[in-house]
Amino acid sequence: MTKEELHIRLNSGRISKPQINGLVQQLEKQPEMAQALFNEVLLEDKVGTFNASWTFDHLMRKKLIYILPIFEDFVNRLSELKTESCIRPIAHVCEMVCEAYFKKKNPDFVQNITDDQLEKMMSSCFDWLIGPMNIAPKVFSMTCLYYLGLKFDWVHPELKLVLEDSYVTGTTGYKNRAKKTLDKLAKLGV
Repeated sequence: MTKEELHIRLNSGRISKPQINGLVQQLEKQPEMAQALFNEVLLEDKVGTFNASWTFDHLMRKKLIYILPIFEDFVNRLSELKTESCIRPIAHVCEMVCEAYFKKKNPDFVQNITDDQLEKMMSSCFDWLIGPMNIAPKVFSMTCLYYLGLKFDWVHPELKLVLEDSYVTGTTGYKNRAKKTLDKLAKLGV
């Protein structure tokens, strides 16, 4: 598949789940297309659609390693995203990266992701957590920030403050994840 073919497939109307799966199967064989796909996410963010971001999320679920060659661009551009339809799947990708780095301690991620890159991701996650988002980006951000706080000691106290301040006004799902996160923080002595 070429960049042009990818662009046409992503911009020819709403893509169904089976079509996403077929596209992901093709992209799994072309790791060099991860950058082109992420560029499509940035383009679609301006028009408020989500075919590319949904596809990117599903590709990363299968081949998260494909993000490493483009990770610098990925973290540098997170703050550009404005529409929730794009932020939600990208926040999920951030969560998967944090789990690979901190929970699974995958050497490919630990050895190739810099502290500066983690800090950029952390900044976007805080923005998504305190911003006017629905629950999904906030939940993914909570998980990311919990993990990032294992490396950056100032994060956990800040995360705790944000969660305690927003708990009362949160949805049921938000409160559930916030409580779990606050319980984890308490076990760490935060």
